[in-house]
Amino acid sequence: MNKSARQFGLVLGAALALGMGANTAVAQVGQGYVGASGMYVKNATGLCWHTGYWTPAMATVECDPDLVPKKAAPAPAAPVVTPPPAPKPPAPAPKPAARTPVTEKVTLGVDTFFDFDKAVLKPEGKASLDNLVGKLKAVNLEVIIAIGHTDSIGSNAYNKKLSLRRADAVKAYLVGKGIEANRVYTEGKGESQPMASNKTKEGRAKNRRVEIEVVGSRTK
Repeated sequence: MNKSARQFGLVLGAALALGMGANTAVAQVGQGYVGASGMYVKNATGLCWHTGYWTPAMATVECDPDLVPKKAAPAPAAPVVTPPPAPKPPAPAPKPAARTPVTEKVTLGVDTFFDFDKAVLKPEGKASLDNLVGKLKAVNLEVIIAIGHTDSIGSNAYNKKLSLRRADAVKAYLVGKGIEANRVYTEGKGESQPMASNKTKEGRAKNRRVEIEVVGSRTK
C-alpha cells in the first residue's frame, strides 16, 4: 500500500501527583483504573484511564458515576448526644518533603524515526528515547502512556493496528532501558483522533504521530 511521507510525534507531558491540579485526589484509586500517587489518571477530555481488566462492576463515583448503584435513602438520624471532650491529639508527624511538578515535551517525525509502513525504531528514534530516559532518572515516575495515531490513508482497521504497533515499539524500547513494564500503557487510535485535516499532505503528516504522556514528580 502506498502512503505519503509520515511524521512521528512524541509529546511528553508530566503531571504532578500531589493531590492538586487537573486530576482529583482520592483516598485510593479503584481497581480497574490507572492511578498515580493516589490519583486517577485522566486523559485530555477528563475521562479516567481503564486498565485492560476493567469491568462495569469496578465503576467508581469519581470516574463512572452512571454505572455505580444508587444508595438507598439513609435512615432518620439518631438523637445527637454530646460526647465528653476528647483528649488533646498528639503532635503532628513531620510533613514529607514537598514535590514539584515536572514537565517535558518532545516532538519527533514519523519518517525520521520509523521506516515507511513499519513499526521498527530507527537509530535516530532510539537516540531521542535515550535522551528521554536520561531525563526520567531525576523523576519519581508513576505512569507513562504512549498512544499511536495515523492519517486516513488505508483502512481504519489497518491504521489502528499500525498505530498500536508503533506505540508498542516505543514501550519495548523504554522497558529495555530499565523502565518498569507495568508503568507503561499503550493504545492505538488509528485515524480516529486527527490533529489536522487529512485533506492535505501537511495535515496528514501531522496526524502520523505517537504521543507520550508522563505522570510523575520531583522531590525538592
